[in-house]
Amino acid sequence: MSLKLFFLLFVCGWVSSPILLAQTVYLKAEGTSTAETKIIANLNYQSSFKNYKELQNELQNLQKTLHTIGYLESAIVAIQKHPENNFLASYNLGRLYTTARINFDADFNTSHLKLVSTAITKTYFEVDVSTLESTLQRLNSEIIAQGAPFSTLHLTNIKTEDGMLTAQLQVDRNKTRKIDAIIVKGYEKFPKSFIKQYLKLKPKQVFNLKAITLKTEALENLRFATQIKAPEVLFTKDSTLLYIYVDKQKSNTFDGFIGFGTNAETNKLEFDGYLNLKLINTLHYGESFRVLYKSDENDQKTFDVTAKLPFLFGSPIGTQFGLHIFKKDSSYISTSQFAKIDYYINPRNAVTVGINAVNSATLLEVPIVNTTDFRSHFYNLSYVHSRPRLQDNLFPIQFLFEISGGLGQRTLENSETTQTKIELTTFNIFTLNARNSVYAHLNGALLNSEQFLNNELFRFGGINSIRGFEEQSLMANLYTVLNTEYRYNVSNTLYVHSIIDVAYYENQNNVTKDNLLGLGFGFGMLTQAGLFKLNYSNGSSRQQSIKLSDSKVHLSISASF
Repeated sequence: MSLKLFFLLFVCGWVSSPILLAQTVYLKAEGTSTAETKIIANLNYQSSFKNYKELQNELQNLQKTLHTIGYLESAIVAIQKHPENNFLASYNLGRLYTTARINFDADFNTSHLKLVSTAITKTYFEVDVSTLESTLQRLNSEIIAQGAPFSTLHLTNIKTEDGMLTAQLQVDRNKTRKIDAIIVKGYEKFPKSFIKQYLKLKPKQVFNLKAITLKTEALENLRFATQIKAPEVLFTKDSTLLYIYVDKQKSNTFDGFIGFGTNAETNKLEFDGYLNLKLINTLHYGESFRVLYKSDENDQKTFDVTAKLPFLFGSPIGTQFGLHIFKKDSSYISTSQFAKIDYYINPRNAVTVGINAVNSATLLEVPIVNTTDFRSHFYNLSYVHSRPRLQDNLFPIQFLFEISGGLGQRTLENSETTQTKIELTTFNIFTLNARNSVYAHLNGALLNSEQFLNNELFRFGGINSIRGFEEQSLMANLYTVLNTEYRYNVSNTLYVHSIIDVAYYENQNNVTKDNLLGLGFGFGMLTQAGLFKLNYSNGSSRQQSIKLSDSKVHLSISASF
């Protein structure tokens, strides 16, 4: 409390009155004129208090606010006590100062000033008096970001002249700090390459705790690790040690489903399903390995193996390899191999280049029409962007966008054909509120060629495509599928949803252009064994209406270990 304010309170008898400490007191503040009183009233100061100490703090806060908005000469003139604990504080606001001119030394980094001012010269900059405090805080943050965490700045030689506040900016700098070592606590085998390339942290970087905190938040995007608490730093006389707290997560998954429905031709119940094993970070390198086996109701079998190795030798470069085998009953078998090189721009974005080779062989002595042996290869370029949905076990990914384009050549016995291919996958979860959301997933592909073979066309349909149709029962050289779900979260571990899928596809071999519709419902439940899902759906096209006898039921469970 200032000496003047204390004296005024003492004269009014506030300091020595024990009764006021327990009784409600009231305050009214006014200026020396009607205009000044209106200015004070617009500050929305507190007018009633439980005790004298609260009133005392409000008087000081009110005067500080007046100084902040530019009434630098404002002061309390008098405090009068009225009956029933009502007090009147009289202020003299004085002159309003709107502009502050801050002088700085020649060695000051003027690039920071562009963030806070538009009036900058070689020796000073100007800001509004009302933003002076936030301006100094912003400038100090920028200086700290340069690696001087203990630097401070303040104003000296403060004057008011010619309707303007003038002052000298004084910067007290300390030695620039750089990270000497990065220490991981909790999960000591956390891949070092992810610290350097995924988090973009490495020794000898200029220390900036704010930037480091933002970077380590990317740990929440990883499947195999999570951040326990915010990073901490230990300063010694000669070193700066950064501590990152990480916990290893269960990231390996095993999932599969069993589907059953009635065959439209035989009216018999048929089963289909798949097994999908994903191993992530088993070797503490951040690698992933997937094995998929699928058996469909149309006597189709799929075997798929994929390996992904990120950040090779601590670089932003990664690689992928894969083998895909598809067998269509006794008609043909196709083998596809690919190799890719990934460049990770940041935790959410990556660019990939690669090559894909396909070899298909017919199994019948008399091949089916438009089905024959061939070889093809494609050079591909793709881009991937993903955004996680933090702290959500049911729907961990919020948004995904992946597009790929390829240029290749197909070789038959007596001819070669140039082909192009485009594939797109994207989805987003539109959150309406804590319990309601809408899921939209768009998938499409285009194969451009002079003529097409059945055993090179895209195959789609089923639980991971348009629901209500048999697995991979549809062939197309062009297709688009839009899956939508309205989801209602009953709890953190249970949700129910609708199924509304639409699709369009073209097959030039049989001159087909058709629209498809899939309708149904389902639910998902997070159990101790994993995520259990059930979907009931039915499909229709222009030639076929919805029949209950053609309904598809899919049961799946995904377990982490």
